[in-house]
Amino acid sequence: MMGAETLAWHPLFPESELPPGEIRGVDLPDGTRIAIYNVDGVFYATQDRCTHGEASLSEDGVLCDHFVECSWHFGTFDVITGEPGLTPCEIALCTYPTKIENGIVHVEA
Repeated sequence: MMGAETLAWHPLFPESELPPGEIRGVDLPDGTRIAIYNVDGVFYATQDRCTHGEASLSEDGVLCDHFVECSWHFGTFDVITGEPGLTPCEIALCTYPTKIENGIVHVEA
């Protein structure tokens, strides 16, 4: 089908390299920057840029439970759904499926 995007699983890094409660930024092969979150041993992925102020969530964000707080204006997003939590954030983040395979974190994009 012409124009259709093909999704693929991309291996990122060993799961042991991202401890619980931490965030890591990763560049995908197409140049897309995403943020990977370890929430109590479960990995989630969103776009790296805050939809409100364009801050990098992997560099400037703080993970608390399953919410990431943008340090620029202190708005939050649910890293599981991408939905905004606290204002001024109003537009949801793009989310990406993740999986662990042979100890390696993968994202589908």
